[in-house]
Amino acid sequence: MSLRDVYSCRVSCVVLCNFYRTRYIFVLTCSCCCQSNVLLFLSGMWAHSMTVQDYQDLIDRGWRRSGKYVYKPIMNQTCCPQYTIRCQALHFQTSKSHKKVLKKMLKFISKGDVSKAANEEEPMDSHIEDAVSCDFVHRSESHVSEAELTPLNEDHADRVENEDEDKGESKEEVNEKKAELGSLQMCGDKDAAAPAEPSPSTQTVHAPPKPGKGADLSKPPCRKAKDIRRERKLQKLLQNQKCTLEGSSLQAEHQALLMQSSKSTTNQPKSIEDFIFVPLPDDALHKLEVRLVPVSFEDPQFKSSFNQSALLFAKYQMAIHKDTPSECGENEFTRFLCDSPLEAENPPNGPECGYGSFHQQYWLDGKIIAVGVIDILPYCVSSVYLYYDPDYSFLSLGVYSALREIAFTRQLHEKAPDLCFYYMGFYIHSCPKMRYKGQYRPSDLLCPETYVWTPIEQCLPLLELSKYSRFNQDAKAVDEDHIKELGRVRVLHKRTVMPYSVYKKRRKGPSDEASVQQYASLVGQTCSERMLLFRS
Repeated sequence: MSLRDVYSCRVSCVVLCNFYRTRYIFVLTCSCCCQSNVLLFLSGMWAHSMTVQDYQDLIDRGWRRSGKYVYKPIMNQTCCPQYTIRCQALHFQTSKSHKKVLKKMLKFISKGDVSKAANEEEPMDSHIEDAVSCDFVHRSESHVSEAELTPLNEDHADRVENEDEDKGESKEEVNEKKAELGSLQMCGDKDAAAPAEPSPSTQTVHAPPKPGKGADLSKPPCRKAKDIRRERKLQKLLQNQKCTLEGSSLQAEHQALLMQSSKSTTNQPKSIEDFIFVPLPDDALHKLEVRLVPVSFEDPQFKSSFNQSALLFAKYQMAIHKDTPSECGENEFTRFLCDSPLEAENPPNGPECGYGSFHQQYWLDGKIIAVGVIDILPYCVSSVYLYYDPDYSFLSLGVYSALREIAFTRQLHEKAPDLCFYYMGFYIHSCPKMRYKGQYRPSDLLCPETYVWTPIEQCLPLLELSKYSRFNQDAKAVDEDHIKELGRVRVLHKRTVMPYSVYKKRRKGPSDEASVQQYASLVGQTCSERMLLFRS
């Protein structure tokens, strides 16, 4: 892309950068909507030095960085609106497809198993299968039947979540379980009906469900083997004690004990850590190590792995994005993924690794197979980019790395309580292949007008109606950090810091108030009073 009609001014000190007016970038074809001869609208600045808090505030107003270039799409004008998306890492729940990816990696490391499934492609190795062909179905509450609102039976939910674990059970084991459950019920209640005579509460005739409409209610729900074993043990204890202990009160006590134990052993959903940090066997065929390396040539680990990392980047770009060798050399790699405007910080109440820009390197058997470029900020881990060895595409490294970064966010939260979100960049609903980011739930999208976060479930119906949408439904709501006093914008003029109101009086030549107004409205009042706008 080439920049045209660029008006340059500088921002210095806390943020040292070149700020550009809103501009047109002419491209032959938009990679999102595949339209030819379109114009993309955005504002941007080359940032040379920036605090992590400033960048946190900027991305919470829709900004993102690429190397040292920080940019913000003009949402209501650009071809494909890009909405900032964040995942609530502390409440993240793995989907079925996420679990498949994590199990696939575990099997590969442990046994060397290679998935026979078709390799996935970008973006992020893609989570496209999670998007269900990117067809989102939106229904209002009035269109949802009562049956659909009924929660799943716990045992049935467990069966769905663990079907891979239970599918190996034989029919004899299932029949044995049914017999044990029947015996357990008979032992627990003297007055219960005989097995051949169902009690009145079980005589209800259930009509067979229509094809494709849920479980067969005429059959007992599947039970987990370990639940059955626990109940079998309690049953034997009950039978042994029943021979010597009589009385309805004692039996009721045993019944309560049995029910309490059964309830306490109900499986809780596995967390993402349960899948990622599972112990490996001693004879595992591979070794995977994830290293967090600060982006700094003064860091020995970063410096020693630079060449290997740069070669991997070039291999990835040429294979996945069809770049030429000249487009992904060391200079381009450094400019794009090593140069960062963020100043490293290590406050006592922050994470042990500190704040700043990092490379999360995935080492498999002594070589790097993937690198996740991330920024660790006061409130979030922000994903910048991922590149990986195309030879390992079968491991779905894009999905796997995203899940690892979510788990990493949760880990950092233990030391830095405010750090609890995982920012995935931009969500582009008008681009089907970019909708995969919405499958990391729960997630929020940033309102492009009021800059408040809105659950993605509320945003999707609006985006189905219009590519550009205001998510905040309060018509009276406004940007709380909008520019209120332009004169308080700080500028740096002739090595002297001053408010814009003073600089305006000293300035010679045509007025630049329109440019300063635009800059301040984009970064917000708070940042405009912290950052210094350089004026010559």
